[in-house]
Amino acid sequence: MNIETTLRDRLAGSAAALDLPEDPWPAFAGREKRHRRTRRARVGVVAAGLVVLALLQFGGVPMPGWAPGIAIAASNGALLDSPLRGSLAGDTAWLDGMRDAIQDMPEQRENWMVADRSKIKFLYAGDLGDVRLALAHVPLRWGFLTDPQLAWYEGPAGAEPRRMTQISNVAGTEQAATAAMAAADRPGYAIVVGPSGTTAAISDGFTYGADGRVHHRPPITGVPGSGVVEMVLPPAPQSPILTMTITKDGSRFQVGGVGMGWSGPSPDFAGYETLAADALGDRPFDRSAFGRWVQSEANASGMALGEFQLGVRWTGMINGQEAALFTLQRPGEGVLAFAAHGGQNGFREDLRLLLPADGADRRPIGWWLRAEGEDDATDRVILIGPRGAATIAVTVAGRAPVSVPLDAAGFGETRIPPGTAATMTAYAADGTAIGSSPVSPLVDESGSIVGDRPETRVVS
Repeated sequence: MNIETTLRDRLAGSAAALDLPEDPWPAFAGREKRHRRTRRARVGVVAAGLVVLALLQFGGVPMPGWAPGIAIAASNGALLDSPLRGSLAGDTAWLDGMRDAIQDMPEQRENWMVADRSKIKFLYAGDLGDVRLALAHVPLRWGFLTDPQLAWYEGPAGAEPRRMTQISNVAGTEQAATAAMAAADRPGYAIVVGPSGTTAAISDGFTYGADGRVHHRPPITGVPGSGVVEMVLPPAPQSPILTMTITKDGSRFQVGGVGMGWSGPSPDFAGYETLAADALGDRPFDRSAFGRWVQSEANASGMALGEFQLGVRWTGMINGQEAALFTLQRPGEGVLAFAAHGGQNGFREDLRLLLPADGADRRPIGWWLRAEGEDDATDRVILIGPRGAATIAVTVAGRAPVSVPLDAAGFGETRIPPGTAATMTAYAADGTAIGSSPVSPLVDESGSIVGDRPETRVVS
């Protein structure tokens, strides 16, 4: 045996005996807007160089300061090239103190650290109502990996840097950064920070129109071209739903989520449970679970207990779990329809849809199911007919209609390839047409206002 073979065998044996952490990449899965799932095959014998790389990545030996990092996501140049904005933009002493106060962002199994404090870039710093806010682009590093973040920091108005607390962070590739907070007993705030040259706006209210469309209140607009808009929010009995946008060259883009932070007394669940029980009547269904479903959808839709009517279109079973199709409607507004299945410990929202008030009770409603416990679309389509319907004719473009019989509760099921445009027409037993609707497409995310996107409304 020559020395090369001996050395290789010893290195391989040493590498195999090392208690190295498992592959880091699967840890990235599911982290919102941070990392994408990646699988890497392990082949061949572990070489000495790979051992060193692993030790560097997981902190076994110090990381050289000169070593380049592997970027997980590209930078957002338009936002990063924008000047610092806000009332503290000229306070260099406060900004220097804030730069020193920013902490690392360790996560489970991942020790993300501030790579170089001199490269922290502030995009906003100022007082807004009763709070002080700062937005920073923070370069983070974990071993060889780099993943800069846009991080918001909050403190009371006039706070020193040491009193500022990180409240959120998103990927550094975001086109704009938003923050919002409301409370039942004190004013709140909302802010959008976008690239310089854009115009930012916030609308703090809307109605679900009887015509089946969402009608937003006129927005509060920041200084044109500044990329920033600031708003002080009045005390609110529940979390407001905001629409935040930036406009560039006549094109408007929605940014951030419609939800926000809110603090106040716990909602009256007993009231929702009573409402749910009354709406269910003698239907065999878990009243408490249904009350929680209604409460969740009402809160997410900006509706308070007592200001809407609850209707139950159908109850039954989906994938062995209790399921329901129910509606919420404020007086004079459109009808919100939700389908869900689950139990006391949680439920899956299968449908969210805005219907025009006129004729809503005559429309069939249909939706695709996802694979249970996953996001993958299936070809299973659930059909619920209006009162008096015996069948639903489903028409896919270029094909003859297929008649789907309904059971006594108005339930039917068919199969259509996901993503296919299809329409439904409900018929009574004597062949009389009752109403028509499109089959609702799958919606990738539930963060937007119901009816704001074409996928969550009936009218085009």
